Amino acid sequence: MATSMNHGARILHLRGAAGMAAIYRKISWRLLPLLMLCYLVAYLDRVNVGYAKLQMGASLDFSEQVYAFGAAAFFIGYCLCGLPGNLLLEKVGARKTLLRMMLCWGAIAAAVAFVREPVEFYVLRFLLGVLEAGFFPGVILYLTYWFPASRRARVFAIFASAALLAAVVAGPLCAVTLKHLRDYGVLDAWQWMLVTQGLPAVLLGVVAYFYLDDKPADANWLSSFEQQMIAQDLERDEDALNGGAAEDGEEEEPSPFATIWSLLREPSIVLLALSNLLLIGASYALLFWSPMLMQHWGAGSHTELGLLTALPNLAGIAGMILIGYDSDRRRERRGHFVASMVLAAGGLGLAIAADNGLAWSLAGLTLATLGIAAAAPLLVAILTGMLNRRRSAAGIALVGSIGLLGGALGPMLSEHMLHWGGSAAMLAALIVLYLAAGAILLWALRLAPRRGGPDAGHGQTDKMARS
Repeated sequence: MATSMNHGARILHLRGAAGMAAIYRKISWRLLPLLMLCYLVAYLDRVNVGYAKLQMGASLDFSEQVYAFGAAAFFIGYCLCGLPGNLLLEKVGARKTLLRMMLCWGAIAAAVAFVREPVEFYVLRFLLGVLEAGFFPGVILYLTYWFPASRRARVFAIFASAALLAAVVAGPLCAVTLKHLRDYGVLDAWQWMLVTQGLPAVLLGVVAYFYLDDKPADANWLSSFEQQMIAQDLERDEDALNGGAAEDGEEEEPSPFATIWSLLREPSIVLLALSNLLLIGASYALLFWSPMLMQHWGAGSHTELGLLTALPNLAGIAGMILIGYDSDRRRERRGHFVASMVLAAGGLGLAIAADNGLAWSLAGLTLATLGIAAAAPLLVAILTGMLNRRRSAAGIALVGSIGLLGGALGPMLSEHMLHWGGSAAMLAALIVLYLAAGAILLWALRLAPRRGGPDAGHGQTDKMARS
């Protein structure tokens, strides 16, 4: 066995980068399709109530304020439980954690179909946020177990593209369900929609439990020397983060509270969280108001509106994957992130300059969406490259939870700007937020501890640290 492993390792060494690329391509095809499908379902379960409410009014006497409180309840639950959810995944493994989360959130998402009172709606949306909270940061943490820092931007981008893909299919899928399951059986069409889009999460949770492996060492579809090569890549990252020396296995493991406190006292991590908050806040605001902007620019029917809204998302999917790949290829992060923020700001500037002309406004929105979509996985790649194993679970969830507060704050700020100065003032405010996110990220990297790893500081021999 040892002879075979060493022989395979020597062959792989001779193949060099091509051999390692083949291994990581094999891992990507094994893990990413299922994880992306799970994320797509999670996104649908998060947003489909917005489509359901078009018909819920006929069955339930819910005001717009009830739906707004329900959305806020989701974000509160999500922000509160992202951190403990990630710590749990680190402790018990991805398979068990995903099974628990997806079984429960699928049941909760389907149960929303049977609410009758506002308080029931609030409770279920809060629980949905609690149960979904650990999914995205948990998958990011899980992928760091399989991919080294130099390959993460493209992997995170491919995984995150599932959200944009879900945004493209959500409208047509919900519309078809509401149209063809109207008054079918004992449930209304909106109830059928929530049930049929909630239960797939239950099935996918079971599939993930039996299909995924917690670590490369557990994967029998990898040969022993492939597992060894992956372990060497990951150890190289860990040694760089620990100043060139491996961690002492006998050193006492810090408590979760001590780890969280150390992260909160590190300026670079806090600034990354702030950059993420601005990025997510502006992005949710743009997502929230895009249909209104399209109508203001001259989009006609609902069909035309749906098609035009899909174009920026499709461009965002292609852009985020290509830019993530280029970031890995050039072994550079900060410049790509700042360029993405400038592209987002420039696209919105073009939309303002178009003065409500549909073609140029849509072109500007497409450029902006491309930059926004590319920036998010780059920020996550930068973050994971700054965290060693002991701090990864807490750090990823902490930055993600703080950032998601922007999902509640961004639409509120944009609404005030819209009432104050119209769509141009709102878009100008979003431009400021995107440029500020880029500037704060640069500040965070300047203050980061000057150890190895991607963008950890200036003057490092590690090529990833050079712009």
